[in-house]
Amino acid sequence: MSVATGRLVAGRYELSTLIGQGGMGQVWTAYDRRLDRRVAVKLLRPDKVAGQEADELRRRFERECRVTAQVDHPGLVTVHDAGSEGEELFLVMQYVDGADLADHLAEHDPYPWPWAVAVAAQLCAVLSAVHAVPIVHRDLKPRNVMVRQDGLVTVLDLGVASVMDTDTTRLTHTGSPIGSPAYMAPEQAMGGAVGPYTDLYALGVLLHELLSGDVPFRGSTALGVLHRHLYEPPLPVRRIRPEVPEALETLVLRLLAKDPQHRPASAQEVYEHLAPLLPARGTPTGAPL
Repeated sequence: MSVATGRLVAGRYELSTLIGQGGMGQVWTAYDRRLDRRVAVKLLRPDKVAGQEADELRRRFERECRVTAQVDHPGLVTVHDAGSEGEELFLVMQYVDGADLADHLAEHDPYPWPWAVAVAAQLCAVLSAVHAVPIVHRDLKPRNVMVRQDGLVTVLDLGVASVMDTDTTRLTHTGSPIGSPAYMAPEQAMGGAVGPYTDLYALGVLLHELLSGDVPFRGSTALGVLHRHLYEPPLPVRRIRPEVPEALETLVLRLLAKDPQHRPASAQEVYEHLAPLLPARGTPTGAPL
């Protein structure tokens, strides 16, 4: 996919810097000439894959545009524009200035547990808004979370989000799980029904990673990782970081329950468990608010 710096998309968005790239698409920073602002532009080329998969990619992309536009929350990236140009699809989003959470963790390891609580509490607020649509994000992970300069977090990429209506269209071929193996709930790994509880499991993985420095389950293959999600208990984080409050360790273990019914009932409930652990307002913590 050869796209050049300075290229104009839709007669309006001047591409500037390539910030992400995959097999069928790219993400660029760009300048919106009409509104004089910096934006992010995602470009997709469905023709790079064969047959039905191209149609599916196009449908999934259109779904992403609609789904992201449905959720109005300051912690979720805003969609400004979407469309197609020739064989290419484009999605124009708010540009978020900051570091992704994976980089933020790498720069601050061990991650102070009050920061982890502050990040998780903000993610609960976003998930509550997303689940109310109702949508499941399905791919919550540190690379999809940006930590802004002011400490607020923004969730990116509802690209694999599934709209939870009665006749939900599968966004992959039947039975193919969508998501990242290290953050994938057991029911997702099995290709079963997903719901808000699936995102809460991913939040548990993310919290475990922030607190311990690593995801709970690693493996040499995706299948090996999924097997561990299904059958192995996670290591309690206080064995690695004794200073983590017991209540926080208990919450992480509940989020990582194999059975969705044993997890907290909602993102709001998770927030209510996190709230007493949040740094007091006005306390200089140096990071996520």
